[in-house]
Amino acid sequence: MAVHDSSDILIDELYETTHQLRQFVEIRLRANGASVARLRALRMLARAERPLRMRDLSELTGVAARTTTSIVDSMERDGLVERVRHPHDRRAFLLRLTDEGLRCHREAEEVDRLALAEATATLDTADRAQLRTLLAHIRKATA
Repeated sequence: MAVHDSSDILIDELYETTHQLRQFVEIRLRANGASVARLRALRMLARAERPLRMRDLSELTGVAARTTTSIVDSMERDGLVERVRHPHDRRAFLLRLTDEGLRCHREAEEVDRLALAEATATLDTADRAQLRTLLAHIRKATA
């Protein structure tokens, strides 16, 4: 049973579900040599129209700059990302996925897709629509 950290059990259950879902996906990604944090970085770099600055990647992933640096350093060691000189700022570098990084991104996205499909398999179309509507109400109220 969860420890209730807010004054609303619904919010506690939402946080607990989100945390449990992340762990569910994390376990499957780790079995394939990835992680949720690495997937998020790969995803942002793959979707970017051009190479990103470290600061941009940090903002896009919502991860602290120090953590982003650690993730990128690890991905660089594994040959998934490369740092290239910024064309207008000789002191700065941009991040770009390598061919191996693109391959790893595709594989991690498939693992993520399958894990999320498994996690939500018991929800029918009406359940999914209702859940999306309810979550939209919360997002609208907090926008």
